[in-house]
Amino acid sequence: MTTFLWVLLFSMSAMVVNTIGIVVMRQHEAWTLRNKDYFMCFAAGVLITSSLIMAFPNAVSKSTYAGIAALVGFMLMFSVNRLIKHMTRQEELAFGVTALLGIAIHSFVDGVIYSVSFSVSPVIGIVSGIGLVAHEFAEGVITYSVLIKSGVKRNKAFFYAFLVAALTTPVGALMAFPIVSTLSASSLGLAMGAVAGVLIYLSASHLLPAVKTDEHRHSYAAFALGVLLAFVLFFMK
Repeated sequence: MTTFLWVLLFSMSAMVVNTIGIVVMRQHEAWTLRNKDYFMCFAAGVLITSSLIMAFPNAVSKSTYAGIAALVGFMLMFSVNRLIKHMTRQEELAFGVTALLGIAIHSFVDGVIYSVSFSVSPVIGIVSGIGLVAHEFAEGVITYSVLIKSGVKRNKAFFYAFLVAALTTPVGALMAFPIVSTLSASSLGLAMGAVAGVLIYLSASHLLPAVKTDEHRHSYAAFALGVLLAFVLFFMK
């Protein structure tokens, strides 16, 4: 399978899983809220492991400045997140708008990550992609919940959640791929370093807290399963 088809497959899968999260949240709110953290815990295990044992080492092998790129990626996501949190000190509608802005940026970046990861290595792309797709269910749930909390009607909330959280991922992937596919090995190493920084931030800041604070008795098991899967795929490459 070509790199482009891998990117298209995973970015579209992310959109589908995100949409499923929105639909299930709309139809079965109590069950969805009770179980969404399992997806976050599993995704945390896959992403933090794949970032540290595959994405970052591969980036360093291609560019000696990959560590700096990883720091830049980490700090960029940290700064954007802090800015959005500062903006949400408003009334409910403003909270919804700024939260959606953050989700849209995050989902768009996910699409870029698919393009970079698969351009570096199919194995890195698949492992990172599994973690990203797994967390899309929870992201769809959260996006729909934010819109409802902000006073948006259910039908409009469904449409806006799909537009902001689901559709932006394949859009980001398809916009980034023509640029990423022309990068030299060294430049691709820098891009992969930045991606590793983003994935580490995403795992540590947004997903790992679900493991620590979640009251479900099997949250650590879901996290460990994600770690194990990443290791299995790593040794199978």
